[in-house]
Amino acid sequence: MNVKKLWIVIQREYLNKVRKKSFLLITFLAPVFFAAICVLPALIMNSAKEAAKEVGVIDRSGIVLPYLTNNDVTVFRDLGTSAVEDSVKSSLGTYGIDVLLSISELDEENLTVKASCYSEKPLGMDTGSMIEGMINDAVEDYRIDSYGIENLKEIMSGVKSDVSLKTYTVDSEGEAKISESGIYMVLSMVLGMAIYMFIALFSGMVMSSVIEEKSSRVVEVLMSSVKATELMFGKIIGVAFVALTQFLLWILLTLILVGVAMGIVGKDKMAGLFGNDPSTEMISEMAPGMDMGSTIDLQALTAAADSTAVATGEPSGMEVILSTIGQINIGQLLLSFVIFFIFGYLLYASLFAAIGSAVENEGDSSQLQLPVTIPLMIGFFIAIYAFKAPDSALVFWGSIIPFTSPIVMLARIPFGVASWELWLSIAILVATFVACAWASAKIYKVGILMYGKKSSFKDLWKWLKQK
Repeated sequence: MNVKKLWIVIQREYLNKVRKKSFLLITFLAPVFFAAICVLPALIMNSAKEAAKEVGVIDRSGIVLPYLTNNDVTVFRDLGTSAVEDSVKSSLGTYGIDVLLSISELDEENLTVKASCYSEKPLGMDTGSMIEGMINDAVEDYRIDSYGIENLKEIMSGVKSDVSLKTYTVDSEGEAKISESGIYMVLSMVLGMAIYMFIALFSGMVMSSVIEEKSSRVVEVLMSSVKATELMFGKIIGVAFVALTQFLLWILLTLILVGVAMGIVGKDKMAGLFGNDPSTEMISEMAPGMDMGSTIDLQALTAAADSTAVATGEPSGMEVILSTIGQINIGQLLLSFVIFFIFGYLLYASLFAAIGSAVENEGDSSQLQLPVTIPLMIGFFIAIYAFKAPDSALVFWGSIIPFTSPIVMLARIPFGVASWELWLSIAILVATFVACAWASAKIYKVGILMYGKKSSFKDLWKWLKQK
């Protein structure tokens, strides 16, 4: 292989890609999107509040109405037990209400009630859940009172446990350090998804480039000056440099845009938006004794947790996060990411280049690329759930088999991987890339000049066997 010619092909491929309007558009729009998803969810959640609703109540049980308290989005009005349900629900506007809440008579045997809501438009999920919670509180308190035991509610509240499990990892010297598995889980999922996205995106770019040059007959001119293998590897390496350029620009521009947004909106306001995000109500289950119907301020909750930690002599939330991150071998993680990305990309890019050489348009490539994309998708799904059991047989073999290892091994590394497993996975991946690159080059050499016929797997096998 002529290195000088290979470098010329790499330069041509790189400059060809970075000068395209589509490259510039994606490079500068993607950071805007990344920055937006850091800010918009909180803004949207704070803006997406239901309009206040007037709720008419027919409470035949006699126990629910006292628990229905007015708030920003619902105002309850007692219609009395004499109101006819059918008449009210058929003409809500006449009664000046938006919703009719009908509570059945108390079921003395099961100590419960039935509840129904009627409205012209469907209720929002938050409003429905809130009303349901109030009704359940009423029924629970009635059941507690039915036992006739003094202070039973307080006794039951005191019985509830609030023990939190603290996990520690022990190093080779026997020193125990506190760790949080949630940090490992997030890091595992982010790494797995990132490497899947990059491999799929840029390998597909190689195939598109090959098909574009073949369909325009440009490849015939190129083949008169360079060998097929030089052209194929030049494309693969050229797109790799494009990927690196785009990736670095994305990181730089995203950081700049987020910094500018924080400067305009204000750091305190940004933190307040996330702290008062209504979606954080879901985590109230983690705070015993807190009202599920109330909004949780993350800043207040964190401050309370930290003050409790100080009072009990236990590490604060920030200390736990820093301790967990400190136990991760960042150098090994970054080096592994680079190695698995490079060889994972080279493996799939060589396969996609061979597929691109065998077809004349992207529509014909679907059948041929299916066996290649399936392992990539399997690796993605294994990586998503790797945090549940990082040492299970499925995840282990997913991190060893070369067609899934670039994604799955990256998802395993935060949880700790034996050195022999890591090196074995890399060795098999490199060996597989060499074998696939050799096979792809043979297919590419024949397929790139084949026209007028839709290629099949049988044709690829025939080209592979040619000397």
